[in-house]
Amino acid sequence: MSAPLIPNLNSLRRGGLRGRGRGQAMGSSNGGGPDSHQKKVNHDLIVQQTDHDAATSRQSAVDAGYLEDPFTALLHEGDPVSRRLPLMNRGTYIRTMGIDRVVDTFLLAAGDGRRQIISLGAGSDTRYFRLKQKRRKLDVVYHELDFEANTRRKIAKMRGHAFSATAKTRTGVDTRAEEVELSQNEAALVSPNYIIHPQDLRDLPRREAPLSGIDKTLPTLIISECCLVYLPPDDADAVLRYFSGLFADTTPLAIVVYEPIRPHDPFGKTMISNLANRGLQLQTLEKYHDPVQQTARLNSYGFGPRQLQSGDDGLAADIDFVWRRWISAHEKERVEGLEWMDEVEEFVLLAKHYCIAWGWRGFALESPWEDLPRPSG
Repeated sequence: MSAPLIPNLNSLRRGGLRGRGRGQAMGSSNGGGPDSHQKKVNHDLIVQQTDHDAATSRQSAVDAGYLEDPFTALLHEGDPVSRRLPLMNRGTYIRTMGIDRVVDTFLLAAGDGRRQIISLGAGSDTRYFRLKQKRRKLDVVYHELDFEANTRRKIAKMRGHAFSATAKTRTGVDTRAEEVELSQNEAALVSPNYIIHPQDLRDLPRREAPLSGIDKTLPTLIISECCLVYLPPDDADAVLRYFSGLFADTTPLAIVVYEPIRPHDPFGKTMISNLANRGLQLQTLEKYHDPVQQTARLNSYGFGPRQLQSGDDGLAADIDFVWRRWISAHEKERVEGLEWMDEVEEFVLLAKHYCIAWGWRGFALESPWEDLPRPSG
C-alpha cells in the first residue's frame, strides 16, 4: 500500500473544490467468488498507482521551494511533474512537516541509543534519506512495508546510479554496498539500517515468520501516512493490534497516523464522492471519522493519553491546527512568500478534513511528547 498525496490534497483538483455532491458508502465487499476477487485486485492496483501521484505532488512542493528533498525526483526520474495548486503545495508541506515533527519528538524522547522506525505503506517516501541527510550519525533502523509491486520498483530506482550516488554523497548511505542484500525477485532489501519488506498489510497478522530485522527491544515509532484508511476496519485494527502486541508494554512504542476526517459535512461528502469516482475507498473513515475517534483508536492500544477530558480531541490535530500551532511564525512567513494563494478559505476547509493523530507508551521521558501542542475543547 502507498502513502499518497492523492487523496490527501491533490485528488480534489479533478473533482473541484467548490463542488457539492453526495457521498456514498465506502464499505468493502466481503463476498466470495471471482467478481469479489477481481474487485479486490482492481482496488489494490488503484491504491498502488497512487504512489506516482504522491511523488509528483511532493516534487511540485519541492520545485516551488516548500520542501528540501533531492531524492523524490530521482525515484521518479523522467516522469512528468505537473505543478500543483498553491493550496495543495502548502498542504503537502504542512503534512510533511507535521509528521516530521512527531518523528523528531520520538527521537528526542527515545534518547541517544539505537531506535527503530516502521513505515506502513511507505511507497516512494524518502523520509529515511531525509533523516540521514540531516543527521548522518543517527542510529536508527528504518523499515518500510508496502505492496511487492511498489517495493520492487523503488529498490530498482534506489540501486540505479543517479539515486545511489546522490544518497551516498548527501547521506552516507550506500544503496549498492556489499552488505545490502536483495531477495531473489528483488522486491525485498535488507541492510543493517534500512530494510524494505514486500508485505500486504492485510496478511501481516497471519504471517508465521517474523518480519526480517524487527527488533522488539528497541524504542520504536510506527508511521501510517494515509495507509490504514484503505484497509477494511477489521484489517486496519488487526495491524495495530499486531504491532501493539509485538512489543512489551515496557518497550517505548509510539505511533503517528495521518488520515482524512469529517466525512459527513458537505465538503467531506464531496471529497468522498470524488475519490469514489477514481475507485478509491477510504474504508476506515466512517469508523474513525474525527479527532476524538482517532485518539480513541490509539488509546485502545495503550497509547497516551490515558484518559480523555470532556470536549478534548486528545492527541489528534487537523492540518489547519498544525499550520497555526506547529509551524513557527518565521517559517510561516517564508512559506507564505513562496506563492500567492487566493484560495485561503478553501485551504482552511481542506485542511480541517485531514488530521495527524499520535500516541506513545513506555517512555521514561514523556516531556517531549507532552510539549507537542494539541487542541482542546
